[in-house]
Amino acid sequence: MAVYVALFVLLAGGAGVLTVTADTPEIGFENPDFEVSEGDTVEADGESYTVAGISESDGSVTGTLEQEESAQLSETWANESTVELGDREWRVEITGEDPSEFTLVEVLDRQAILESDDAADNETIERDDGEYVAVTENGETTLVPAEEYFPAPEEQSYATGDAFEYDNQTVTVDEVTSDQAVLVWEGTQTNTIEVEQGATITIGETDFIAHFPDASTLTLSSDMEAYEAQTNQIEQFNQYNSGLFRVVILSLFSAILLLGVAFIPSRY
Repeated sequence: MAVYVALFVLLAGGAGVLTVTADTPEIGFENPDFEVSEGDTVEADGESYTVAGISESDGSVTGTLEQEESAQLSETWANESTVELGDREWRVEITGEDPSEFTLVEVLDRQAILESDDAADNETIERDDGEYVAVTENGETTLVPAEEYFPAPEEQSYATGDAFEYDNQTVTVDEVTSDQAVLVWEGTQTNTIEVEQGATITIGETDFIAHFPDASTLTLSSDMEAYEAQTNQIEQFNQYNSGLFRVVILSLFSAILLLGVAFIPSRY
């Protein structure tokens, strides 16, 4: 009995030593296509991306690649909507069933106009026949119709194909319908690739495996076979390690069971 117990203990100890001392294989590329840090550039097949950032959160490292490229951008103004142009607000007005132009009508800041006039009350007055502004001059108050007191709003009309300055750029009226006006211009847009550990990303026509050896470095490799071989090796190691751990548990359990059986008193 003692021999069997010693054998199981020895087996458990050997398996335990192998489990503790075994070096866990890790992903690594000897000659990656790119090894970059934040601010570096990755270029493949004529496409270029900049490493915008690499960060670590909850033990997981991720990165972001960004690309600036020229593109035709657009913005849609709905009929009766309000837009800001030249530090002023304008209302978009489109009339007719098949329009080819739209009109921008200035939205007057009536409150600011009233407050800047010392002779006028700061609020308009509603009467049955309309809206008025109370103006006091030489001690005498007069009710002036609002449409006479306030200046006529400025208007600007633009047809399909017209160009004008908007938001520090030159835009062109691309299309006008009864519901909306579409503006287009040449600008730049940012394309973003979010990179995770072990993810496959595509730059140009080339696929790369992403690996973060530390929290500030990103390596990209197009050697898919090498990556698959390493992942298979890690999977195989984990299987062997799991098997050795089960051997440890089973051996110790068997040794304890044998010791327990050895001390059971005989009935005879």
